[in-house]
Amino acid sequence: MKQYPCILSIAGSDCSGGAGIQADLKTISALGAYAATAITAVTVQNTCGVTNVHPIPPMVVEGQIEAVMTDLSPHAVKIGMVTDSQTVRAIVRCLLRHQPPFVIFDPVMVSTSGRQLMDTEALEAVTNELMPHCTLITPNLPEAELLLEQPIATTEEMCGAARKLLRYGCQAVLLKGGHLEGTLMTDVLQLAQEPEPYLFTASRVNSSNTHGTGCTLSSAIATFLALGSPLSRAVEQAKDYVRQALVSGKDVQTGKGNGPLNHLFSPCPMHIFNQDAQ
Repeated sequence: MKQYPCILSIAGSDCSGGAGIQADLKTISALGAYAATAITAVTVQNTCGVTNVHPIPPMVVEGQIEAVMTDLSPHAVKIGMVTDSQTVRAIVRCLLRHQPPFVIFDPVMVSTSGRQLMDTEALEAVTNELMPHCTLITPNLPEAELLLEQPIATTEEMCGAARKLLRYGCQAVLLKGGHLEGTLMTDVLQLAQEPEPYLFTASRVNSSNTHGTGCTLSSAIATFLALGSPLSRAVEQAKDYVRQALVSGKDVQTGKGNGPLNHLFSPCPMHIFNQDAQ
């Protein structure tokens, strides 16, 4: 028997196609894997911003996840936008029942304008109930500052913050440094089982087309993990993919605001696993 590597994205829908479920579908497909989805919210947004969010009822979210889990048995799960505590708990119930090999959580907690997107109850459910089941969480600096209730202004402070974030029970933290000033960008990967962090530093891509970058990175990491890469290597591969997608799309205008990446700059053929050989 043969099987495509399957990644389940649990996230919100972006009708403009640049972020959320749509970015995840493009990323997973471009990297040669099979993408399945469970939609947590329908957003009204475009490249200029988000104007409305309609949450999907938790029982419907849980039903979508169950439908995929019981039939397709995903090799990895990526979790993005979660709007309320009941949806968090629905997701956790599914994770406990099915125990997927990898769970990547991109905590969409703070909007680009700095507005907190989760209420206190949802935030507590995420930190206390969801994060302990995650292989990796991928907060940006504003999200990490919210979780730790402290400012983070340097790479050294990022390293300390990444270690502190492990207290929520996840196996690893990728703290993204895109909000720091300067021409170089550094992300910090801290694994619970290793004393020293991995630092990923690269020059900043001069582009306004950055819509959906976090969604793209987390779904790419999930895909590379499903394809067999160890975590540090999966992060390296995912960051390289995102960078190439940024460079390939920087001179293209899509919409009147911050446009999307070029997810399909060089799509891969679909990978096929031989189950008998596994």
